[in-house]
Amino acid sequence: MQPRFETARETAVISKILADLARTVQLIECEIAAQEERASVSDRSDVKYPMLARTLIVRRDNLKMTIDALEQRLAERAPHEQATAA
Repeated sequence: MQPRFETARETAVISKILADLARTVQLIECEIAAQEERASVSDRSDVKYPMLARTLIVRRDNLKMTIDALEQRLAERAPHEQATAA
């Protein structure tokens, strides 16, 4: 069982974390594009595809999964908060 966010403050903290993670994903995507441009290779199946870009793609995908999970938890929290506010 996953713990619930108990206060509005915790919800605000999670929202800030989500914004920070989204910015990090954007930065990683820019770096992936820069690596591809430097190597003149954008096809991931090409053996010349940059190793750093491959690593960054895995990191970006993991961050996106974390973002999705946190957004889902916040969405589940929203009806609970509305019921307690009423």
